[in-house]
Amino acid sequence: MSKQDFVVPAGKRFRLADHDTAFTGKLDKAQGEKKLEKARERMRELQEKLYAQDEWALLVLFQAMDGAGKDSTIEHVLSGLNPAGCQVFAFKAPSAEELDHDFLWRTSKCLPERGRIGVFNRSYYEEVLVVRVHPEYLDGQKLPRGLVTEKIWEERFEDINAFERYATRNGIAILKFFLNVSPDEQRRRFLARLDEPEKNWKFSAEDCSKRDLWDKYMAAYEDMISNTSTEHAPWHVIPADKKWFMRATVAEAIVAQLESLQLEFPTVTEKQKKSLEEARVMLSKKA
Repeated sequence: MSKQDFVVPAGKRFRLADHDTAFTGKLDKAQGEKKLEKARERMRELQEKLYAQDEWALLVLFQAMDGAGKDSTIEHVLSGLNPAGCQVFAFKAPSAEELDHDFLWRTSKCLPERGRIGVFNRSYYEEVLVVRVHPEYLDGQKLPRGLVTEKIWEERFEDINAFERYATRNGIAILKFFLNVSPDEQRRRFLARLDEPEKNWKFSAEDCSKRDLWDKYMAAYEDMISNTSTEHAPWHVIPADKKWFMRATVAEAIVAQLESLQLEFPTVTEKQKKSLEEARVMLSKKA
């Protein structure tokens, strides 16, 4: 496996068996942490240009099983960015209001504005993951009965692809990360949450119950990634058993995406330059 293999090509059948959750290449932890810091420094430079240019926006989307490290990855990778240009949204169980709207409503209203980086901790993809593994959740969405057919997941894949195509056509670049953790590593992290008092709050009995449905979740992930990794919004499947490697790899992918936008500070016009010189003269005068 190489870094290129982290990106799932459009139209390719995705198989979890082809992806090593503990892959680190030839890196050790110290090297990985240096790569992370270098990427964060470059990210800060590019964010300033993104904000100043005010044309592109970037959506960074995370999906994973509980315990894979979504929260800590967001914290470590994005630390140091200007908060004015970065927004993070965490999507949990939908509210009554959200259930009265279409399944894309609650996330589409959170898309980043031009010049900003938006982060989704979980997303509209929950609608083809959790809802698929627990189809009884569809009842709460109050869809017309005739619309809930065997094709509903295929139809939702189509809707998501169209939504992402629309977003990218409107200047929102999309980065999608699946943090791929093994069941054994997840178990170790859950036990750590139980052993460390300061992490007890992060543990829920529901986390354990989901482990009984691991195979169903993995099947849903495979089908989802296979059907929604597109040229305009491909999935990045990141090995998540080693957090230091996961964070460095995510950070470098974000930097690569920002660099691909060819961001530049706005060019100052002659009229603006004249105005700046006039301001300099005024500020140079003694009170």
